[in-house]
Amino acid sequence: MIHLYCGDGKGKTTAAAGLAARAAGSGMKVLFCQFFKDGSSSELESLRRLGIETRNPSAVFGLYKYMTEEQRKETRDAHNELLYGVIADAGKYDLIVLDEAVSTYRYQMLDREKLISLLKTEGQSREIVLTGRKPMDELVEAADYVTEMKKIKHPFDGGLTARKGIEY
Repeated sequence: MIHLYCGDGKGKTTAAAGLAARAAGSGMKVLFCQFFKDGSSSELESLRRLGIETRNPSAVFGLYKYMTEEQRKETRDAHNELLYGVIADAGKYDLIVLDEAVSTYRYQMLDREKLISLLKTEGQSREIVLTGRKPMDELVEAADYVTEMKKIKHPFDGGLTARKGIEY
């Protein structure tokens, strides 16, 4: 089954991490991958303590809109390397989380055909979770669950920066 956590509200990664923790607690083998993130998010240490394998791309340059073309190419290569590793190892896991794969897909920062193929082939025999903002129609169509987190109000709008342990 394919899960899609999307929207402009807080909680997409948190929901995915919660599902990963629940699955690990029931004895499932879990892989938690983050795209566009450098591995410093606080939830990763908690997940590792639960025996969950985590992976991040080898190159991270911050927000897409601020990247140079060279940084975008390096990021795309790093994301594809991460995706190809997931594809190669998919059979080892009961649950695979692809955090920020929606954004990575939208910005064409990974091989779209390979991701769709992964969803079609592996989404029948294991749980796959995708998170991110503004999913393209083909990802919504591929999903069995679609949950939208909607922002009503957020401290960031008033100038408060992200806080360790709360937003990351």
